Amino acid sequence: MAEFKVTSVVDGDTFDVSPEWKWEGQSGSRVRPTGYDAPEIHASGGPAAKAKLEGLILGKQVELRAAVKVDRGRLVCDVYLNGKNLADFFPEY
Repeated sequence: MAEFKVTSVVDGDTFDVSPEWKWEGQSGSRVRPTGYDAPEIHASGGPAAKAKLEGLILGKQVELRAAVKVDRGRLVCDVYLNGKNLADFFPEY
């Protein structure tokens, strides 16, 4: 797809980008990376996962690739930071 700036982090595996993505007639700002499933924000480990993701990508450019679907308004796709799949940063999940 293209590069997008991360504007906010919702939890350890959901974040918002700008500008909005467009895929198969849909658009939005929320993204859910493929390849890992971090704990929910209120679950054990959730705040740490969010903090880790914020430290990695907040305010940075990420590349969205290989979209799979839109789920609850989130584009589910491969996400790359500096050429490395974001899931590789979260082997614990």
